[in-house]
Amino acid sequence: MQEVILKPILSEKSLIGTTAAKYVFKVAKRANKPLIALALKRIYKVDALKINIINLHPENSLKRGHLSQTKGFKKAVVTLKKGQKIEGFEFKE
Repeated sequence: MQEVILKPILSEKSLIGTTAAKYVFKVAKRANKPLIALALKRIYKVDALKINIINLHPENSLKRGHLSQTKGFKKAVVTLKKGQKIEGFEFKE
C-alpha cells in the first residue's frame, strides 16, 4: 500500500485547530476519505469522525525575473472523535 499520509501540516492555524480535535495532513494525490481514515487508524490509532479534503492547485510566482510555479498538493482536515488526540500536536500559548 502506497503512502497515504505524507506529513502533518504544522502551522499556527492548524495547531490552534487541535484544541477542537482537528488535525491537518498533507496526503497523496490519489488518497480518498476511506483510505485516509484507514491510515489514521493504523498509524495514530485514532478514529476519524469527519474528513474534509482540499485540493490546492499550483500557483504562479515571479522570482528574480523568472516565472515559476509552485507544486499543488492535496490536504486533509481530520476531525477526531471526542476524547481522542494525536500526540505531538500540542499548542502552547
